[in-house]
Amino acid sequence: MRKVAKSATGKRLITTLPHLSERIKQTEKEIVQMFMLPGVRDVAEKLPEGRGPPGVLRRGVAPVRMLDERFIRILKIFKWGPDAERALEVLKLRVDHQLVREVLAVDVGTDVKVRFFKWAGKKRNFMHDPSTYMALIRCLDEAGSVGELWRTIQDMTRSLGSVDSNDLSEIIRILGRAKMVNKALSLFYQVKGRKCQPSTGTFNSMILMLMQEGHYEKVHELYNEMGNDRECLPDTTTYNVLISVFAKLGRDDSAFMLFDEMKVNGLQPTPKIYTTLMAIHFKHGEVDKALNLVQEMRRLGCVLTVFTYTELIKGLGRAGKVDEAYNVFLNMRKEGRKVDVILINNVINILGRAGRLDDVMKVFREMESLHCAPNVVTYNTIIKALFNCKAPASEAASWFERMKADGIAPSSFTYSILIHGFCQTNRVEKALLLLEEMDEKGFPPCPAAYCSLMNSLGQAKRYEAANELFRELRENSGRISSRVYAVMIKHYGKCGQLSEAVDLFNEMKKSGSTPDVFAYNALMSGMVRAGMLNEAYSLLHSMEENGCVPDLNSHNIILNGLARCNGPDRAMKMFYQMKNSKVKPDAVSYNTLLGCLSRAGMFEEAAKLMKEMRSKGFEYDLITYSSILEAVGKVDEDRGLTGG
Repeated sequence: MRKVAKSATGKRLITTLPHLSERIKQTEKEIVQMFMLPGVRDVAEKLPEGRGPPGVLRRGVAPVRMLDERFIRILKIFKWGPDAERALEVLKLRVDHQLVREVLAVDVGTDVKVRFFKWAGKKRNFMHDPSTYMALIRCLDEAGSVGELWRTIQDMTRSLGSVDSNDLSEIIRILGRAKMVNKALSLFYQVKGRKCQPSTGTFNSMILMLMQEGHYEKVHELYNEMGNDRECLPDTTTYNVLISVFAKLGRDDSAFMLFDEMKVNGLQPTPKIYTTLMAIHFKHGEVDKALNLVQEMRRLGCVLTVFTYTELIKGLGRAGKVDEAYNVFLNMRKEGRKVDVILINNVINILGRAGRLDDVMKVFREMESLHCAPNVVTYNTIIKALFNCKAPASEAASWFERMKADGIAPSSFTYSILIHGFCQTNRVEKALLLLEEMDEKGFPPCPAAYCSLMNSLGQAKRYEAANELFRELRENSGRISSRVYAVMIKHYGKCGQLSEAVDLFNEMKKSGSTPDVFAYNALMSGMVRAGMLNEAYSLLHSMEENGCVPDLNSHNIILNGLARCNGPDRAMKMFYQMKNSKVKPDAVSYNTLLGCLSRAGMFEEAAKLMKEMRSKGFEYDLITYSSILEAVGKVDEDRGLTGG
């Protein structure tokens, strides 16, 4: 029986086993042989150890390219561990910054790269520099290894003491993509505190990251810091971001001040800046100022991009200038300008809302020649336009089928448009089938679709069906909106179930859904129907106290209650209060008071009111008008009988 040598600790010493010791030596040779390049291996096998032609492995260091290729093959097979370390020693590979960067570029697992990086950092006479740290940081960013990424960044700042402004800018962009905003801010101020001067690019990276994550106020704060640094001046990128931020914050004056400031500083505004400011002008109804910006762009040779044209078309459409918006599109076509599907969708939407269905179809047919494939928004916009233009519901249904045949999957919004459209055209059963189809396709409950259906069922006095839908939505949806509650409160009020309406209103508040003007109006309407005028009037005041501004409909509901229950005096008082407030009476207000006056036999006052209505362009209710004529006839007849 063979004796096995043992160490002082009693453990077997593998190297004392002859066959294993020989195998280790053989493995070392095999590693070298195995990873030589084809052709070179054959020559090496025929030469004594330590000799060979140029480029063949010798005692010295072979060319980097050959060593790299062989080491890459070793790394891919052995990963990183004792075998790879041993192979590196056999190949006499020198650990330097270039080698580390090249290994980190190899297509191996991120864990292999991290382990190699840490191993290299412990080697004698070697220290990682910014280039090796940044190489690993990029790898970790690409792999999404967030925890290791932040640890490496911290190690980099500790080890190097300072960070170059370009590297800092890149790290901030990487942290921004990883949604690590607070860590990016911490790093920025940490580096800045070490008297490392951030560049304009660094500030821009920070500002851009903060804007993308919605930290708009922090953007302004950082810009002020930048302004205090005389060596770091804002550039076009800075102004681009800042003007966008101020536009999002609604601080339009500040956006225009920056626009003027950048021109004073000799910087040319970009198309994006002009487009942002043009959108602000359109938002405020300042069409001429928006068009002046377009003229300025053309005068200065600033290219109008497809985004600029889209915003121009949208703005003109919102301002009711449909012809002008459509002409912009037609001129783009004549000039051979590039258009995209978003621009075309906006054109279709504007034409559809204006009832110009023929033009809608014409634009859609031209999409193929414009190399613009319609998307789900295109079809949604066309289906909505068909309903808006009172086209047969069957036509909207056929476009829905065409959409699916073209390989475009309907969205939740598609179903919502169809359900609302079918409800509007009294095809409630078809709308209910579509709601079922939505559920079968796994779409989450769509409150807008449920609202339309519940409203239609309520109008058809199918209150139990409407209530069933409401319960279904409540069970399957995390939180119900105030608008959905408002629909049910309105129908409970209409069918005389006021206590249920009040309970639902209170439930809405408890659930954390703040009642909006529609919910308040629905409950007030129910109270007026039930003759609870004082309670309705009290709710109007409560509404204002809770920060919900009453609209014209709110006042008309109370006016209607006063006109029906309290006679003309209180109704006339409220009517004149409305005339002297921001909420001016409309045709409904006038007709409500007119009916009240006619019922009270106050025909002279009614005649004056009718004259006032005509002067304001309001049409009086024909039924009310007929009842006044009838009442006047009866009075004349009575006077004749009595000899008055």
